[in-house]
Amino acid sequence: MFEALEDRADANALVRLHRSFGPLTVEVHIRDTAAGEVRELVRIDEAGVLVGQASGGAEPDIVLAATESAWSEMMKPVPAPGYQTLSAMRRTRALSVERGILKYAQHLLLLEMLFVLLKEPVAATDAAPRPVGDPYVEEVNGRYLHLDFEGRPHRVYFETAGEGIPLICLHTAGSDSRQFRGILNDREITSRFRVIAFDLPWHGKSSPPPGWESDVYELTTDRYVGTVMAFKRALKLDRPVVMGCSIGGRAVLHLALRHADEFRAAIGLQSALYAENRPIGEPDPRMHLNRPDIHGGHLAGAMMSGLVSPTSPPHERWETVWHYMQGGPGVFHGDLVYYFDDGDLRNGGAAAIGQSRCPVYLLSGEYDFSATPEMGRQLAEQIGARHFQVMKGLGHFPMSESPEQFRRYLMPVLEAIERL
Repeated sequence: MFEALEDRADANALVRLHRSFGPLTVEVHIRDTAAGEVRELVRIDEAGVLVGQASGGAEPDIVLAATESAWSEMMKPVPAPGYQTLSAMRRTRALSVERGILKYAQHLLLLEMLFVLLKEPVAATDAAPRPVGDPYVEEVNGRYLHLDFEGRPHRVYFETAGEGIPLICLHTAGSDSRQFRGILNDREITSRFRVIAFDLPWHGKSSPPPGWESDVYELTTDRYVGTVMAFKRALKLDRPVVMGCSIGGRAVLHLALRHADEFRAAIGLQSALYAENRPIGEPDPRMHLNRPDIHGGHLAGAMMSGLVSPTSPPHERWETVWHYMQGGPGVFHGDLVYYFDDGDLRNGGAAAIGQSRCPVYLLSGEYDFSATPEMGRQLAEQIGARHFQVMKGLGHFPMSESPEQFRRYLMPVLEAIERL
């Protein structure tokens, strides 16, 4: 079932590089076949990838198990949501790692790059990046804001473009404001909105505060809301729109609860009342992002690649992944304190958003298994959202993984906000 890996792995230079860190043996269990359970062994080393029948000899480094139908679904060019990658299948319980969870985490980037080669490429006219043609300079300005926050000086990087209604953009956990590059360069948007995207402290080009070398970074609700409000007030923004994705999509809910009068509207991308920190064989999956024996950047990128839609253009997917690979040690892990624990809104208080002066608009990507469309719909019903829509063919990073597809869903929302 996995024989195609032998030839296709040789054609990918990055796979060739990462397999040199082997040898690595992966035993793949294919369950519920007509012949019962079938076991194949994938041997990965400097010489190449070899697939054969498991012989029951030496113990493999990693054991992956799924049904025949699940493996078949994963191999489709456009699989059903939850089957797009190994990490997606694992989070949705379609795949189990039955041996070698540490080795799995250490080599997940290689495994994801390798197993995605089993798919036939999706034919799409916009899949290839457009040539630049004549060189040009983007109409985006990057600047640094110095301000005091939580009793310490901060240096915060932000980018801005356009004129009109201020639109503050909040990036996802562990990444930075580059995710909004498409919106910052969309002249139809910037002709009517002043788009402002900033890197949270510790993220991207924003520095950690002095004394960070003695700190363990953790993002809490108070810290996140306080950071956004300090940034807004420092730039003297009058009732801006705030749009956030993932943790940013949760933060816009807290902002609507606590500071409704100071915002014109809130747009939540991949918003939900909560997210589950689901251990699947490891004691605490977050700790895998901040261990000395696991490359945190490789693991973060590999995990997030599973949250991208399989129909998103490859160059946009891999730029999104690249941003995650560049995160500072422990920063992604610290953001998840807010996402999984401190920012949980299942206490019933979120219902008050429906009575606030800040209307909320929600958009959820079809391929997101973290803040699923069902979770977005439940949130919309509970808070009486002004608008809710599932974005077909998009995942957890709509503004970054496929800016052209995303704008088709965003533009009607922005037009409605202009009319408020």
